[in-house]
Amino acid sequence: MSKKVTNDMTIAQVLMMDRSTASIFMKHGMHCIGCPASSGESIEEASAVHGINADDLLRDLNEYFEKK
Repeated sequence: MSKKVTNDMTIAQVLMMDRSTASIFMKHGMHCIGCPASSGESIEEASAVHGINADDLLRDLNEYFEKK
């Protein structure tokens, strides 16, 4: 059963599922994966703050987990 990443999850939650997802966040321009906000903001909120397309990020994260 593959894991599903959703908009309301925090970056920290996804990283706890698999630390290798850090490279996916970085690829999308979210370089603050270790900052305190990564455990308090949802992916949707963090994407808005950084001007990142959350749908594209979620697609890549979920494709990663599907292939695992």
